[in-house]
Amino acid sequence: MSLQTDQHPVEDQQSIPFNQASQLLTSFAQFLTICIHNVLYYRSIYPAETFLTSRAYNLPVHQSRHPKVCSWIHDAVDAVKAQLVLGVVERIAVVIYDGQTKVMERWMFDVAGFPAWKGFKDARGPRADEEEEEEIAEATGIAEGSAESKINWANVDEQLRASVRKLAYVAEKMAPLPEGCTFTIAVELRDEGEAPIGHPQPWIPTQSNLQTKSKDKQAPGEDVGGARTTPLRAVEAGPLFFECWVEEGKAREKPSSDASNE
Repeated sequence: MSLQTDQHPVEDQQSIPFNQASQLLTSFAQFLTICIHNVLYYRSIYPAETFLTSRAYNLPVHQSRHPKVCSWIHDAVDAVKAQLVLGVVERIAVVIYDGQTKVMERWMFDVAGFPAWKGFKDARGPRADEEEEEEIAEATGIAEGSAESKINWANVDEQLRASVRKLAYVAEKMAPLPEGCTFTIAVELRDEGEAPIGHPQPWIPTQSNLQTKSKDKQAPGEDVGGARTTPLRAVEAGPLFFECWVEEGKAREKPSSDASNE
């Protein structure tokens, strides 16, 4: 896994009651896990026979049967969730590399508008105890039947279902990748977000070619944005809002251009 930094204010996020934020986070984590497995299947990162077919959102989906792959994805999504709780994540990326570690594709999930978990310490720095206690009381004191607390969960599931279906369609139709590709999971953090340093340490800094623009880095890395971008879907269901797209790496176009020059 890797780590990237980006700049956007944390204050842009909306806050919702703790219990609903928890449910939304769990739903998104399940959605992200399904998307990662589907990307690995449709982009042939592993042989098709190493996947089993099941159903999610009333759709056929694919899941790797390899215990180590499943364990790695589970741990990666848990590490992403830990950063989402803090409200510091700007984007999540499933990055596919070829055998020479050149970026082939980036499957992007822009979660800048993901609801914040009220009552948790976030990346905005230390606050007065009174302010923190006030926020916790506000988060836990909202009545379940109030208009602000109502979420149409059927709409949430339908939006996620449509996203999984569109991702599978696009992934299946894209040009094949070269053999020997690998993948990783990366997060782009807001500029105010602190790097997740601790023990054990699941995150490492990403390569410079995938570092985004920040106050300390005036220009983004050469592979940020890719050569071509295909939008997948914008999900908007109550307080849950995020966008998905896929970037095809610039390295994918170089072989064809080299061949035309020969």
